Amino acid sequence: MSVKIRLTRTGRKLDPSYRIVVTDSRSPRDGRFIEQVGFFDPNMEENGVRLNEERIMYWLSQGAKPSDTIRSILSKKGIWKAFTDTKAKKKPKAEKKVKKTAQSKPAAKKTVKKKAAETKTEGE
Repeated sequence: MSVKIRLTRTGRKLDPSYRIVVTDSRSPRDGRFIEQVGFFDPNMEENGVRLNEERIMYWLSQGAKPSDTIRSILSKKGIWKAFTDTKAKKKPKAEKKVKKTAQSKPAAKKTVKKKAAETKTEGE
């Protein structure tokens, strides 16, 4: 099951407002959802967004994918940056390993070329 954080439309005609919900990606836009984590009113300039930051961080850590609009809202509030910072701290950088097989392959090719050259000189 793929979980998404996205908008669900509420409000009347020509006066939209949206709920920010966590839902299964297969459910319809205004259909069933798992949890409501915020509210967005595009008509209000200030305080048009209310978020439950704690629950959003929880769902992001569980693998929920935000829609493009939600990612923009989270970026403006600073939640997305906080999430990416905590995600980067959890993953230690893996050391680059040099493959030994990559070093042995060119040597094998050289020996094949040498053998081919030797057989040509012997046959002449």
